[in-house]
Amino acid sequence: MVTLSRTPSHPHERNPGTPFDLSAVEGALVNRSAIERRAATLPTRRTVKKEWQAAWLLHAITTIDLTTLSGDDTPGTVRRLCTKARQPLRPELMQALGIAGRPIATGAVCVYHEMVPTAVEALKGTGIPVAAVSTGFPAGLNPHALKLKEIEASVAAGAAEIDIVISRHHVLTGNWKALYDEVRDFREACGPAHMKAILAVGELGTLKNVMRASMVCMQAGSDFIKTSTGKESVNATLHNSLVMVRAIREFYEQTGYKVGFKPAGGIRTAKQALDWLILMKEELGEEWMQPHLFRIGASALLNDIERQLEHFAYGRYASMQYQPLG
Repeated sequence: MVTLSRTPSHPHERNPGTPFDLSAVEGALVNRSAIERRAATLPTRRTVKKEWQAAWLLHAITTIDLTTLSGDDTPGTVRRLCTKARQPLRPELMQALGIAGRPIATGAVCVYHEMVPTAVEALKGTGIPVAAVSTGFPAGLNPHALKLKEIEASVAAGAAEIDIVISRHHVLTGNWKALYDEVRDFREACGPAHMKAILAVGELGTLKNVMRASMVCMQAGSDFIKTSTGKESVNATLHNSLVMVRAIREFYEQTGYKVGFKPAGGIRTAKQALDWLILMKEELGEEWMQPHLFRIGASALLNDIERQLEHFAYGRYASMQYQPLG
């Protein structure tokens, strides 16, 4: 299951989208009590320990979209983050873990459009893609024409992945065709760049809306569906993630197309990363644990993973002041 080599970012056939099917959207139902029971048991029913835990955490690193989305981002901040993406673990720790010389890097670096050229230059030759948040992130309330131009500008600047935000009011008013048309336009504007559709689940009201919005975004051609911008009051939880991955499974059974999943917002600990990997393994299988179908949007997570790996290697935790922060 665990691989430390860099593979093609997206080796499977892209989801081309399907014609809008309102019956499939309205027929997508959610058993809330069953979802709550399942989500509550996920962190307790399965666990990995010792060398297996270390292996899973190393794999988790390769799925991280290492992110900086702050108003005070500077080119220096982004270059520092890219250095961390290229070398997530200190050489002496890799030596202690017995993986010295083996390639390991994060899944992507995620930034605002303004910082795309800086990130592209800093990651040149590494194979690590740059993801740009777009379409009026995080609120998604810019005029539609400006959203399309923003996508096109980021692709032209070198972004290989675009994280778009949907207009939440289409979901809240049940205007599913408008949502489909919007996301379809975004997909066309992305061209060769892979598109992650951010649902902002904390603002959609119900789990049923999360399920239906997931189905519409996949019908419209999303390569990934993503929980959150990280700016909402409620971001990624196992409850809303379980609904989304089951929507992915249903879409795959209906069409044969594989769509990826990205939880984002509030995932800060190694234990949480393991919970989401277990979710993917149990609900969708091992392929959906790989970076071409699973990413974790995070900024602080990598630091805790490194601390846990230090404990495995040395039998003690290092102070955070010794962590080379991204």
